[in-house]
Order: sequence, then C-alpha cells, then structure tokens
Amino acid sequence: MEVNPPKQEHLLALKVMRLTKPTLFTNIPVTCEEKDLPGDLFNQLMRDDPSTVNGAEILMLGEMLTLPQNFGNIFLGETFSSYISVHNDSNQVVKDILVKADLQTSSQRLNLSASNAAVAELKPDCCIDDVIHHEVKEIGTHILVCAVSYTTQGGEKMYFRKFFKFQVLKPLDVKTKFYNAETDEVFLEAQIQNITTSPMFMEKVSLEPSIMYNVAELNSVNQAGECVTTFGTRTYLQPMDTRQYLYCLKPKKEFAEKAGIIKGVTVIGKLDIVWKTNLGERGRLQTSQLQRMAPGYGDVRLSLEAIPDTVNLEEPFHITCKITNCSSERTMDLVLEMCNTNSIHWCGISGRQLGKLHPSSSLCLALTLLSSVQGLQSISGLRLTDTFLKRTYEYDDIAQVCVVSSAIKVES
Repeated sequence: MEVNPPKQEHLLALKVMRLTKPTLFTNIPVTCEEKDLPGDLFNQLMRDDPSTVNGAEILMLGEMLTLPQNFGNIFLGETFSSYISVHNDSNQVVKDILVKADLQTSSQRLNLSASNAAVAELKPDCCIDDVIHHEVKEIGTHILVCAVSYTTQGGEKMYFRKFFKFQVLKPLDVKTKFYNAETDEVFLEAQIQNITTSPMFMEKVSLEPSIMYNVAELNSVNQAGECVTTFGTRTYLQPMDTRQYLYCLKPKKEFAEKAGIIKGVTVIGKLDIVWKTNLGERGRLQTSQLQRMAPGYGDVRLSLEAIPDTVNLEEPFHITCKITNCSSERTMDLVLEMCNTNSIHWCGISGRQLGKLHPSSSLCLALTLLSSVQGLQSISGLRLTDTFLKRTYEYDDIAQVCVVSSAIKVES
C-alpha cells in the first residue's frame, strides 16, 4: 500500500489586506421621556457612551472611526491599495526571498510590485512589507496574484502563491446627447447618475474638446460679478440622483473657414469626471472619445449669420446669409432667386448671379425683406441654382422673426 508523504509546510506566511479609509461609527439611540418608567436611565447611558457626541447624544453619527470589517466595494476609477506582508514563522533564516504581486484583469496582467529584486535573507519573526497601488480602469472580475519564492537553509527552493478575487463595479452612469446648431456650434448635454450606495462630492466635470473645437461650460451663472454654479454651494450627488451638465463647442477659427472639414467631424472630445467619497477618497473617470452623428448639409449649405429678433410690420429689415460650397472638389456657379410667401416679401432683384463658389469656400450675402403679417413669421422662399448641373436647392423655414405693429417701438 502506497502512502503519500505529508505536505510540507512553508516557512513563510503571506498576509494580504486591502487598505481603505475608515468610516464614521454610528449607534442606535435609545431614549424615552422623563415621565416614562426608565426615567433618565437611557439618556444617562447615552451620555456615558464614549462613541456619542457630547450634547448631541440622540444623533446616530458619532466621533469615533470604524476600521473596515470586510473587503468592501471597489469602483471603476478609484485607486486600489493593498498591504502585503510576508512573515518568517520558522526558527531558521530564509534566503533569496522574492515577493511578486500581479493583477489579472479580463484583458491584461499588470505587475504591481514596487521592486522585483530579491531580499537576501529573512530572520525568524521578521517580515517583508509592501504597499501596492493601482488605479482601476476596467470593470468586472479582478484577481490579485501574490507569489512568494525563497530558499531554505538546506538549499531547497520553495514557491507558493495565493489568489484574491474581487469585483470592480461601475460608479456612474453617463449618458450624452448632441444638438447641432446651424452656426456649426455643437451643444453637448451630459447626464451623470450616481449608481453607488453612498453620496459623492463632484469635484470636477469637464469636457476636453477635440483639436478642432473650443469649449464653453454652461453650468454657471453670473451673480453680482461672480460665477456661481447652477447646482448650488453643495455639489453632492446622492445615490441614484442624476445631474445634467451642458457644454457648447465652437469650431476654431482656422477650421471654421473650411466647411468641408467641419461637416465631417464626428469626434467631439471626452468627459473628465473627478469625485470624492467617504473621508475624501478620490475617484476619476474619463470617457472614451464622444462621437456625434455629423449633420448632412448636402452640396450647398445656407445659414444665417445675423437676423433681428423683432421687426416692425411692413418695414424693411436686413438679414445676413452665409452660403457654403460643401463639396470638396466641385466649383459651383450659383444664381439666387427670392420667392415671396403670404407673409414674407423680399426686396431686391431675384435671379441675380452670385458668381463661382470654389470647393469648401463661403460667401456672405446681405438681403432685405419685410413682413405684411404680424406674429411669429417663418422666413422662406430662397432658391439657389447651380448653372453647371442645372440643380436647384430650396431653402424654407430658415429662421423665425417676431413681427409687431409699427406703433410698438422695437428695441435694437
């Protein structure tokens, strides 16, 4: 009968502990009125309790801290910190000790050890300590692999390792919406929801634009010469609460003049979100490049550069139009026609030649018109004809203008 030899015990012991901030100790207050049977007994017990706040004993929040009792949750964007200790439990000197810590994710394996050099020797009851840090950038299952190799006094090489498995959760739900304006501006609405179980302090939410755009944040208002955030002085985001951020992106001057380039731009930029949780633990999340659906303008684009908000009835007013050849390789020879509607009447010569318009170039055109009907009127009736291809482009509902009686003074 074959007997297997007993498994050899290792001379070294490995201990791994996650480093997290403590939490504030909470207690459950038990009290009663003085006329009740216990009298002042419960209140006196709470006053004598060292965990309560002097003068506010009935509050659940105390002044003492509680060390973590379990691994807890770790969220994407936070920094994972762990304490690794190798202790010599034997009564002999161990040589050539090498401690290695790797983090295995679903896509890669990372070495987190501060040093890959072996320790020459470790005496009895001595230990090797190390603290590792890693900013978590992937969600899902993570495995911390700690491996220890050493040589005994007899020259035997020993090796063992331990695995520590944990899940990385998603802290925020980020949704984006894009609005394309006629002036090549792009408005981005970002909806950020806290899907953790604790409140967050939103330290920063910014948009890093792509190389073709400048960005303006629309999340503050000017009050008495000071910029005040629209979210108030307390920028806390409670669990499952959602906050909306708005940004306006404008093309840089060197790109705004090249209509063909701006037309095809889909990459807008990326959001950079920084928050803090209990006792100032910081987290950071950066989205991938945000992409919009590029608007289709066709071969010729007509946009308004200037138009009054309010005009007088039956009095001429002026608008400035910008005509852009969105083609990248074809020159156009354009003719402008102006067709009157029931309420809008154009002033000037219809059918005039605008001349040749080269690829990706623009021209500005000042036009005069008047309205014969009061109210909110839509400007329509412009037609552009390319004489080379005998193709006509129609532009209706270009903009709207408020028409009031001439007896009402219009502020310029």
